[in-house]
Amino acid sequence: MRSFLCWATVAAIASLSANIASAAPPADLDGFVVDSMKTFGPPGMTVAIVENGKVALTKGYGRRSMDKPGAVDAHTVFPIGSETKAFTSAALAILVDEGKLKWSDRVVDKLPGFQMYDPYATAHMTVRDLLTHRSGLGLGEGDLLIVPSTSRSRADIVHALRYLKPVTGFRERFAYDNILYIVAGALVESVSGQTWEHFVQTRIFAPVGMKDAMTAYRADAPNGVALHARTDGPIRGLGPQRILLHGLEGAASAPCGAINASAADMALWMQVQLAHGKLPNGKRLFSAEQAKEMWNPAVAVPVDSFGSGSTALAAITPKFQDYGLGWFIEDYRGHTIVEHTGAVLGAVAALYLIPEKNVGIAVMINSEDGAARRAVAFHLVDYYLGLPDQHWNAALKKIVDAMMAGGEKALKAQPEQIRPNDRSTLAMASYAGVYRDPWYGTTTISAPPGGKLRMRFDETPRMEGPLIHVADDTFRVDWTDKTIEAAYVKFDVASGKITKVEMRPVSPLADFSFDYQDLHFAPVQSN
Repeated sequence: MRSFLCWATVAAIASLSANIASAAPPADLDGFVVDSMKTFGPPGMTVAIVENGKVALTKGYGRRSMDKPGAVDAHTVFPIGSETKAFTSAALAILVDEGKLKWSDRVVDKLPGFQMYDPYATAHMTVRDLLTHRSGLGLGEGDLLIVPSTSRSRADIVHALRYLKPVTGFRERFAYDNILYIVAGALVESVSGQTWEHFVQTRIFAPVGMKDAMTAYRADAPNGVALHARTDGPIRGLGPQRILLHGLEGAASAPCGAINASAADMALWMQVQLAHGKLPNGKRLFSAEQAKEMWNPAVAVPVDSFGSGSTALAAITPKFQDYGLGWFIEDYRGHTIVEHTGAVLGAVAALYLIPEKNVGIAVMINSEDGAARRAVAFHLVDYYLGLPDQHWNAALKKIVDAMMAGGEKALKAQPEQIRPNDRSTLAMASYAGVYRDPWYGTTTISAPPGGKLRMRFDETPRMEGPLIHVADDTFRVDWTDKTIEAAYVKFDVASGKITKVEMRPVSPLADFSFDYQDLHFAPVQSN
């Protein structure tokens, strides 16, 4: 992966803002971060460290935007992605403490309109089940309801859930999802009478002291960051860094991944987590009982859960990994780590807690160069565990380069059925029409004058682009918004009529949230 810090010198990156308290971070941290940013290319980074219950460091590095001079500081707000899930779990824990919920309560009894595809799952899904990724849904299934940003409401997503077909039995296997955390957010509102946003702001941010935090990304935030990604190469992650014009703006998705926070905020949040729910003033955000519940392993996480069977990743794969309520609990070189990472389009984050050492580490960057956050986080984990230097910048650079090379190779090895030809069963204009998927809704394929087809996902603003013929009845859609992964679109034709339309990502490294393979469109009207 090509580094993109041509604008930065060591002196520029070292123009930092810091807020250092009692405990000392490693002496080489600044140099390591500078090297990590040069190696992987994020424009900006922020780091928070808690040690022995006190804030040891909150510090910013680099720029908030690659084309503006604003420096990252301890109060610069970054998206934290799926680290938001722990806040949603905490919101429910507060309601459990108040006696308004039990983890064992059936969701159907607490959330009007809740329904899964499987009647058994509908009847037996508990509050705990919403948070443990064992519903029977596939990896990321249904994420195209919210990625990229959607015009749907949270209620719309709860309704769509009933059309998502499970791929395994209920409680049979871990498969990471986002949709059920949105349902959990709707449950917070149903039980508390407050929106998830208001509840999190008043019942979590305010008592913890998270003064910079927001429940959604704002491009115009006074001390916020621009989002960056490499979208101009053959696969995402290659090519020059560029600014993304849009983030995850859809309010519906907030409970699963929309919080934005600063290093100062995350340090306070980690303090509360390491204190098992106790606030610095001695009061409690949630009880020790609920703290234990959220960190209690509920489901085993198979090694291949995120579709990475890469040999290169074996070196950083934990020997065991479980999931609690909004947290991963895993082994790291014989030590227990409680962690969660996060990713949105244009930014990624990582948070690691080492309970035995009473240490917390949070790293956030404003680009998709995720190895940079991992390298810094692992460097700090090793330091606090007294482990030898693993040279994470160099080690992860090799892994990233191998993954990208493998992705390019796989991209070139196209299957026989999509090797280009000029054959098609129907005339181009005959592929136009409206097609419906049970859970997503409709996509419209139009044929403007000249016969050039265009595809539009009707519930997803900005998701439209030309539909280019590849071979036989297979097309490729390259969305006008290049932040959206391109897809192959295959029409099944029988007796001169289109019977169904299926899709899959073009890139072998596409994020699982672009779950085109879960779509099963059928024509709404005769073509």
